[in-house]
Amino acid sequence: MKRPRIIIPIGDPAGIGPEIVVKALASKEVQKTADCLVAGDKNILEKAMEWTGVSLKIHNLEGDGEPDPGPGVLNLIDLDNVDMDQYQCGQISGMCGKAAYGYIEKSIRLALDGRADAVATAPINKESLKAGDIPYIGHTEIFGALTNTSDPLTMFETDGMRIFFLTRHLSLRKMLDQIKKDSIINCAVKCFDALDRLGVKNGTMAVAGLNPHCGEHGLFGYEEVEEIMPAVDALRKMGYSVEGPVGADSVFHQAKMGRYDCVLSLYHDQGHIAAKTLDFDRTISVTNGMPILRTSVDHGTAFDIAGTGKASEVSMIEAIKLAAKYAPLFKKS
Repeated sequence: MKRPRIIIPIGDPAGIGPEIVVKALASKEVQKTADCLVAGDKNILEKAMEWTGVSLKIHNLEGDGEPDPGPGVLNLIDLDNVDMDQYQCGQISGMCGKAAYGYIEKSIRLALDGRADAVATAPINKESLKAGDIPYIGHTEIFGALTNTSDPLTMFETDGMRIFFLTRHLSLRKMLDQIKKDSIINCAVKCFDALDRLGVKNGTMAVAGLNPHCGEHGLFGYEEVEEIMPAVDALRKMGYSVEGPVGADSVFHQAKMGRYDCVLSLYHDQGHIAAKTLDFDRTISVTNGMPILRTSVDHGTAFDIAGTGKASEVSMIEAIKLAAKYAPLFKKS
């Protein structure tokens, strides 16, 4: 059986991305699971191998050159976009922000052209993107713009538990303005479409509560009564298997135990805390709703340990494995 081809942009060159990429590619788990291409900078990857003690042979792909399928080979699309005289590991840098964007842009183009089955991303730094005059705050926004997707859908998966997010990068005050019946319905429909595309047919969903004890019928807030419950009722009438609101202190545990195929988290930290407490290293982000599949580690650039070789590659390995798992299903849909 042909293994999926996964393209990996190395993330911010000043962060831990290059290190976790080379460590992941050296693992037997990844070598058995996927054929990997790397979009990055040869000089940076050589540094990463020096820091981590990893030994891989870099095979530089030029033009439409074919990858070397052998073990111990790093098949590289070298963008050569880091000036090593200016490079500083572990520092915010406009140069590195631009470089990281270049790796992502190249990876998206290859996936759209069919030369890769999915993209598995390493971490980038929002401040470095801004310093490099990149007009996007993060991966999701970049992927949305470059794939012409108006509102990409974020899903977390860890140990079989799936979490979708109604809102993401908003303050809590602004988030409350988004807890509306119509927005919940629209998001939930997209979530069910995403589940179906990933091979989960006739899935079940729980909508997390917002207020303590789901508001206790208005004692602690009216959002459940006025917006969430009407949305759940409407979704059921549309034929979807939805329950809620279910208290946020128990809904994620219930999903972990298999009661639901997914949970709709109402805001960023609600779902992040649940997933990362369950298994920080194996919480993987999947971006749905686009013409291509993207998975990602869900941790940052860790500038404080960049260049030490200490960063764990577990999340990068899991992101590649999840991309390989879903890529065949994604292509069939």
